[in-house]
Amino acid sequence: MLLLCQLLTREKAEMARRYCYNDVLPFTAMVAMEFGNVGVYTLFKAATSEGMSYYILVAYSYAIATLVLFPLTFIFSSRAVLPPLKFHIISKICLLGLIGFSAQICQYKGIDYSSPTLASAVGNLQPAFTFILAVIFSMERVALRSSTTQAKIIGTIVSISGALVVVLYKGPQVFSSSPWTSSSVLLQRPLELSSEANWVIGGALLAVAHLCYSLLYIIQKNVMEMYPQELRVSFLYNLCATFISVPASLIAEPNLSSWRLTPRIVLVTVLYSGVFSSICSPVHIWGLHLKGPVYVVIFKPLSIAIAAFMGAIFLGDALHLGSVIGAIILSIGFYAVIWGKAKEERIEDDSGLSSLSNVKFPLLQSHKVEDI
Repeated sequence: MLLLCQLLTREKAEMARRYCYNDVLPFTAMVAMEFGNVGVYTLFKAATSEGMSYYILVAYSYAIATLVLFPLTFIFSSRAVLPPLKFHIISKICLLGLIGFSAQICQYKGIDYSSPTLASAVGNLQPAFTFILAVIFSMERVALRSSTTQAKIIGTIVSISGALVVVLYKGPQVFSSSPWTSSSVLLQRPLELSSEANWVIGGALLAVAHLCYSLLYIIQKNVMEMYPQELRVSFLYNLCATFISVPASLIAEPNLSSWRLTPRIVLVTVLYSGVFSSICSPVHIWGLHLKGPVYVVIFKPLSIAIAAFMGAIFLGDALHLGSVIGAIILSIGFYAVIWGKAKEERIEDDSGLSSLSNVKFPLLQSHKVEDI
């Protein structure tokens, strides 16, 4: 009886451990990544009020991420035999660095013109942009009679419509708050709200940024198929981006005094952005391996609520009706694209299982495929 109780206790402990690793930990990690991403937006908006240039932030962020990832490539080196790093692989990684740098510049300039809330809302265009680019590059099959394709096309149209509402219609204020002005590292003075023209320009720049990110992910997928080592590719990508961003940023900001990390909010923003960039990529790759791509991106609309809250508390940003309506439309289109993609993957998995069931196993004739 005592032995049975011990076995049951061990089984319960094992189930609890698996539940924590497979469910609780991924959920916590994905929510933390969304908070962290919005934190970068909010800190940047606060740092620009102190005169910080987004060129300098991008250059420092890539350099810090490269330094953090360099030892990790040796500590967590893969034992698998990897193909040699040939010129065509290195050239594609350099292209990733160029696209990533361009996307970061457009993104931060867009936030400078608008707000972190708008940046989070427009970020939901990414699945739609990825679908369009995948069709253009013949990476996505388009069967107009298929319900999955119809869902992705409708979701793409709805997402773009929602983005247009967010960008072109600001509307009356729904919620506003005074910025948190105690002796905080986040903000020393209130930020002025963007004008209507700046809001539209900011939205357009953010859309271009996420179009670049979608292109980056498609090329990154191709690179990972040729060289399947996530940490090393991440390190080389950040290294190439550093070599691209530092000269470009020096040309844009030739005054070396502006590169000093003062006041304190600028130092905090640079360190936080660089360290977060080096952590974010491995965490998302781990989430993809454990739970799949649908689980990882399904948390994206959460960033809108986080950005609205953090922007109102720390920056004094007002939440406008257009942002609320557009974010709802964007989220509907976002989940329609994701649903179509998830259903398509399920159909492919089922077809793979059915083809496996037709294979004859001489020694296992009496067993079902599910039991193998």
